[in-house]
Amino acid sequence: RSNPRTRKRALPQGTLSMEFAVVFTIAMSLLFVFAAWQLNSLCFYLSFPTLAILLLYSYTKRFTWLSHVVLGFAVGCAPLAAWLAIDGEFAWPPVFLSGAVTFWVAGFDLIYALQDVEFDRKAKLFSLPSRYGVAPALRVSSVFHGATVILLIATAVITNLGWMAYAGIAVVASILYWEHRLVTPDDLSRINVAFFNLNGYVSILLLLTFAGDILIR
Repeated sequence: RSNPRTRKRALPQGTLSMEFAVVFTIAMSLLFVFAAWQLNSLCFYLSFPTLAILLLYSYTKRFTWLSHVVLGFAVGCAPLAAWLAIDGEFAWPPVFLSGAVTFWVAGFDLIYALQDVEFDRKAKLFSLPSRYGVAPALRVSSVFHGATVILLIATAVITNLGWMAYAGIAVVASILYWEHRLVTPDDLSRINVAFFNLNGYVSILLLLTFAGDILIR
C-alpha cells in the first residue's frame, strides 16, 4: 500500500482478501505439483524448487539487487520445463532458449524498475536502479538484451532452424534496440510503452517465426 504505483492493485485495495489469496495460492501450488507428478518423475522432483522460486522471488528485493535476474530465471524456466514435460530429458536447445528468456525478462524488468527508484531507496529495498542509478541500470539492461539476442541465435543454430527464425530474431533485436531508444536517463515517460507494448510484440513474433519455420520444413 505504501507504493503509489501499486496501491490500486487487488490486494492493497482490498478487492481480494489476504485469506483468499493464501488459500488460492496453496490450492494452485498443490495442483502444480500434482500436474508435474502426472507428467514424469523428473518434472515432479523439479516442481518443488521451481515452486520455491516462483513463490519467493519477490522477496529477493529485500536482500539483493540481483532480484531482476531471479525474476528472469523464474520466467525463463518455462521453455526448459515445457521440454522436460514432453521429452523427459535435458537438452541444449531449451537451455539456450531459457537463458534467452531469463535475460530478456531481467532486462525489461530493469527498465520497469526505474519507476520505483525513489520508493525503493526510501523503503530500503534492493534493486539495481536504486543501488547504482538510472543510467547504469539501462546499460546493464542493454547488455542483458544483447545476451538475449545471442542466445536466441544459439538456439536457432543448435536446432537447425531456417531463414524464418533468423528473420524473427533480427526483428526482435530491432525491437529491443528501439526499446532502449525510447527510455533514456533524461526521459522515463515512455517506460510503459517499452515495457508492455514492445515486449508483447517480442513474445508473439518469436512464437510465430520459430513455429512457422518448423512447420514449413
